Amino acid sequence: MGEHDLLAAEFESHRSHLRAVAYRMLGSLSEAEDAVQDAWLRLSRSDVEEIQNLAGWLTTVVARVCLNILRSRKSHPEQASGMHMPDPVVSRAETPPTPEEEALLADSVGLAMLVVLDTLAPAERMSFVLHDMFAVPFDDIAPIVDRTPTATRQLASRARRRVHEAAPVPDADQARQREIVDAFYAASRDGDFERLLALLDPDVVLRSDGGTAVPALSQILTGAHTVASQAELYRRFVPWTFPATVNGMPGVVVAPEGKTMSIMSFTIRGDRVVTIDVLADPTRIAALGLAEWSV
Repeated sequence: MGEHDLLAAEFESHRSHLRAVAYRMLGSLSEAEDAVQDAWLRLSRSDVEEIQNLAGWLTTVVARVCLNILRSRKSHPEQASGMHMPDPVVSRAETPPTPEEEALLADSVGLAMLVVLDTLAPAERMSFVLHDMFAVPFDDIAPIVDRTPTATRQLASRARRRVHEAAPVPDADQARQREIVDAFYAASRDGDFERLLALLDPDVVLRSDGGTAVPALSQILTGAHTVASQAELYRRFVPWTFPATVNGMPGVVVAPEGKTMSIMSFTIRGDRVVTIDVLADPTRIAALGLAEWSV
């Protein structure tokens, strides 16, 4: 095996970690992949003998690439209509996650958290993700965000407060979470408005992204009565609703005739639904390359 092949093999051993870092930074699977590929190109042009800690060097390179993307990223077109949903990682509820999915979602980074991360300033997001999710010391993060270690700590602290306030920690019992989601759709199917209300937290938030293709579906609804008022819509699609795992959380895929129309993720806390996050943008769903769903 030649020197280039050895370097490529060593890089591959870090790929899963780098994709996880980039995905948390960007909330985009394709951009995360591009950032990792950029890191490989930079490594292949570097003097490897001068790199003392390859894992740390690669993490820093990916972080810098992601920071540049965040700073240059234009407002998402669909945000003008009300909402942008990060890319979900979707699998069938009955199917164990692949090793790649497990690595990508090692900390159960649900869509609710990624939505909040999208609202942070680039330096805040960088400081929080690297320190709180990957235990990178503030002394190492500071040069990336061009701040002092003390200022970087403050950025992470500010981001942490925002995340904790807006992204509730879900219940730990996955089986119970699935029961709540199943009960939600059973109540929708039966038209049981009162049961639906009982399953929703009074301050539940539903966020939906229809993209530029279906702007009417880009909205943010708050409050149990408002969200439950959509019961007829939920009921209409019950026959084509398939249990799924979305970013490690219980969810569903709505797939008439087997083709994915929307992806929904639920956050359950205290046996009640506190957030529902929906991707209904046909263009972005198509880009995810999901297989057809069937009974």
